[in-house]
Amino acid sequence: MQDIETTEGIVVPGEEHAEGGLPQMNAETYASQLFWLVLTFGFLLVVLSKVALPKIGSVIAARKDRITGDLETAERLRKEASDALAAYESALASARGRATTLADEKRKTVNAEMDRLKAAADAQTQTALTEAEARIEETRKRAAGHVQQVASEAAADIVERLIGEKVSSADALQAVQSIRG
Repeated sequence: MQDIETTEGIVVPGEEHAEGGLPQMNAETYASQLFWLVLTFGFLLVVLSKVALPKIGSVIAARKDRITGDLETAERLRKEASDALAAYESALASARGRATTLADEKRKTVNAEMDRLKAAADAQTQTALTEAEARIEETRKRAAGHVQQVASEAAADIVERLIGEKVSSADALQAVQSIRG
């Protein structure tokens, strides 16, 4: 093959350059390539082992210590929270017990006061009822007395109108009482 020249003046290689290939694949340079490879990786290994690996190891150790510390702190805080919850539940149960006791005592006090007030009201009502019955009886007796008087007057008036004779009040009252009883 021949070199082909383009309009821009670039020459494309032909067959005469085809033998060389990639330089890293050239068997004549294997020894020097291996030497530099070993030397470069050796240098890299020394640098990493002296500089980077201790730093990485210290960071890993610090992280491990921090994680261990955080776990211990978390466990301590969990235990404190558990203890606080137990104390809270105990205080709550105690408060509920005291509240129930106070409510029972207040209920008994209120019931006793209601019973006392009810008994006082019943006694007052009974007294008022007795007084009212006495007044009613007295009013009934007065009314009965008035009824007898009115009846005797009415009887006297009726007799006077019927037969034309005047009857005395005492005779009319005696006649009304004899009818009544």
